[in-house]
Amino acid sequence: MPAPPDGAPWFRLGIVPRHGRVEIAEEGPVFPFMSKRGAASLQRRQAAQVKKTLKAATRAAQGAIRQADKTAKAVVRDVVQDAAREVGRTIAQASRPAPKPVRRSPAGRFVTVDGLPVHVVVKGRGRPVVLIHGNGTMAEDFAISGLIDRLATRYRVIALDRPGFGRTERPRARIWTAAAQGALIHRVLDALNAERPLIVGHSWGTIVALAMAAEPRRPLRGLVLLSGYYFPENRADVTLAGPLAVPGLGDAARALVPDRMNRALAEQSFRKVFWPQAVPAKFSERFPVEVAVASQQLRAVSEDAASMNAAVSRLQAGYGRLGLPVAILTGDADGLVDHRTQSMRLHGVLPDSTIAVLPGLGHMIHHAGRAKVEAAIDALMARGLPRVEG
Repeated sequence: MPAPPDGAPWFRLGIVPRHGRVEIAEEGPVFPFMSKRGAASLQRRQAAQVKKTLKAATRAAQGAIRQADKTAKAVVRDVVQDAAREVGRTIAQASRPAPKPVRRSPAGRFVTVDGLPVHVVVKGRGRPVVLIHGNGTMAEDFAISGLIDRLATRYRVIALDRPGFGRTERPRARIWTAAAQGALIHRVLDALNAERPLIVGHSWGTIVALAMAAEPRRPLRGLVLLSGYYFPENRADVTLAGPLAVPGLGDAARALVPDRMNRALAEQSFRKVFWPQAVPAKFSERFPVEVAVASQQLRAVSEDAASMNAAVSRLQAGYGRLGLPVAILTGDADGLVDHRTQSMRLHGVLPDSTIAVLPGLGHMIHHAGRAKVEAAIDALMARGLPRVEG
């Protein structure tokens, strides 16, 4: 920029807001060849323009505030209306007549082992048949399927709630591996004088059944394995259950989920495990969902799911040495367990086994294929007792 002529002023004009007014600040030469009067006139015009702009901005801001206030009031109104509707629905539900009580299975009893009361249902007379439920269910599931009543006409049926499920507690002081649960069940059977029982396991219960069979000092008559899991696989449910099985972290996560959501998730889970069959009406009527979504049972579900692969990894090396007959039943439409990589593979390594792949049946084959399950139990009961080594 060229220098001004000698003596010519050179000013930098700035607009400085001060206490609601706009003032002119002189900071040095910027306009060459301009007199102070011309510069002052220019500054006044600029100040007027700034004031006009500030007024327009103020009006716009005030309008935005009014609009935001209206929006906030509308949101509050909607929230209050939604809450009122929810309260109305709750009152309406509470005012309805109580539903008729549904028929439950005969009340069980408790057998205390090592200070832990284990809930068992015992029915019938004869040679013992023990029913071990899967993950997320309880002994009540076998009662609803009709299996307990049907088998009790010719055997002594013992169905129990595994630790953390149904009415059996799950003490935190102990790690409830499949082997630990199997040892507990052996002790319960000792207390009930149930000698050489036939063990029937469903789903996760098959892992416990195999753990019981791996104990040579506890002879069994045989195993009936339904929709089982026998070899480790990469499974999303195992991965997702890991954090929920961590003490403290899992408890905090479960506490954040409302009871209503737990019930909705339970209903969705029922549809998944029964698929492609529909959930039986008697299951919907009789299964105690309030127990299934209790904090203790949800903790047990997470811990058992997280330990599945570790449990079968320990057991699989001994499959070929099992010295007792095993009947394997599975549905070819099971959406939870692949019968080809699990049941059929197990059949190939066991020294004494039969397999029945039930066409079109899903995971809950003791409901949809109960007659086949009964036939497998009868077939093993008709065989002689396996020879006890040693």
